[in-house]
Amino acid sequence: MPFLQIYFHALLVILIMMSVLWVFSVIFKNVSIVDLFWGFGFVVATVFYFINTDGNSIRKVILLILVSIWGLRLSIYLARRNYGKGEDFRYREFRKKYGENRYWWVSFFQTFLLQGFLMWLISAPLLGAQYYGAEKNPGIPDFAGIALWITGFVFEAGGDFQLARFKADPANKGKVLDKGFWRYTRHPNYFGDSAVWWGYGLICLSAGSYLPVLGSILMTALIIKVSGVALLEKSLKDQKPQYKEYIEKTSAFIPWILKK
Repeated sequence: MPFLQIYFHALLVILIMMSVLWVFSVIFKNVSIVDLFWGFGFVVATVFYFINTDGNSIRKVILLILVSIWGLRLSIYLARRNYGKGEDFRYREFRKKYGENRYWWVSFFQTFLLQGFLMWLISAPLLGAQYYGAEKNPGIPDFAGIALWITGFVFEAGGDFQLARFKADPANKGKVLDKGFWRYTRHPNYFGDSAVWWGYGLICLSAGSYLPVLGSILMTALIIKVSGVALLEKSLKDQKPQYKEYIEKTSAFIPWILKK
């Protein structure tokens, strides 16, 4: 099956999944459930690509394992973090803006189809790595990608764990976490997420697939400029006065030693 045919079939699968998820969000009146399926959606895409491609079997298995660990960990973490907290404030604001009678269908296009489309675009290196390079056994770029993935996963999962433990202590309310991974970057989880996707990108390049790596670039751009770092920094500056001092001494994204 041609590359583009597999890729566009994956778009259909993702949009069906997001549409079903949207129906549940209308039933439960909670759009936040879309966030829980971000990581899991990439697992679904990777499994679909795995079944429909004839690339190098070793590389395919490696990629499937890496994406499954990353995606399931992220979805489980978000499910545990958000359990019992109701709808996220972002979606509550949209619900107020559009009104209860309109938001149920607005959310389908604004949130579910949009996230599904982004998921599909970003998943390109997961297809490229499995479609091409059937005769090319894993080499140095693959091992470099795995090493980068491990680094990113440790920062992302470790940062999430430290933040959850920090927030669980009532004595830390209003304070800024600046220990552990958070001592070297203000956003270890976002840095880790980006590193994970560049790990996939290196594996894709090793298979001889180049254009699909744009998916890794898109993910990084979204993390830094749109839904991740930029959005969170804006709110934290307003909520926590100590955050200004934290900004002055801590790297914004790439881990680095403390600034003087």
